[in-house]
Amino acid sequence: MKYTFMGYAMSVEKKKSPEILVFDTYGEDYDRWFDEKGKVVFQNEVQLFKSIEHYHRHPSIEIGSGSGRFTRALSIDFALEPSFKLREISIKNGVVPIKGRGEDVPFDDEVFKTVFIIVTLCFAKKPIDILREAARILHKKGHLILGLVLSDSPLGKLYIEKKQKGHKFYSVAKFYTLSEIESMLQHVGLRVYDIYSTLFSSPSHLTDIEEPVHGYIKKAGFVAVIAKKVR
Repeated sequence: MKYTFMGYAMSVEKKKSPEILVFDTYGEDYDRWFDEKGKVVFQNEVQLFKSIEHYHRHPSIEIGSGSGRFTRALSIDFALEPSFKLREISIKNGVVPIKGRGEDVPFDDEVFKTVFIIVTLCFAKKPIDILREAARILHKKGHLILGLVLSDSPLGKLYIEKKQKGHKFYSVAKFYTLSEIESMLQHVGLRVYDIYSTLFSSPSHLTDIEEPVHGYIKKAGFVAVIAKKVR
């Protein structure tokens, strides 16, 4: 590590971007979504990740763990989160996260068999820096698992519309196409290995748990992209 423990903690606070600060301000609203409007959406996303448990090997870490909902549901070993408010809520949800930034992860090279980044890249100022760090800490035979709302999906288009109307969260978000994600992964020495899709109904009409589909389905609102290191 380039910092002492105290120095690293201080650097996390100093380098907060607007994308992180919005969660410090509205963290309670964000976490409430999982129990209210987003309950069935979240259940479907968890179902998707559970359908690919064969890719989840330990030790594992979630970069940008938010309020700990996915960390707990998927039994991920470590969580990393820069927002003090989301860390506070995460502890209440039963997950104790490490204070840290995805652009500067406080772990040695190749120590994790699985790295999760779930709905975090769209809130990152420099997503490629997070992917570079994910590649660094990923074991040479490990898996990076991304949870993504793609920009050209129906759900992505809905969120972009909300962004344009000044939504408190989506106003600071940027969504990407699958080809843009593939390009960023390639740039840091990773390649797409597998993809699964879910959320084929709009959130307003979603009432049940859907069966995840193997492969990339463009009309899907949410995809899991599994990547591996290029040998």
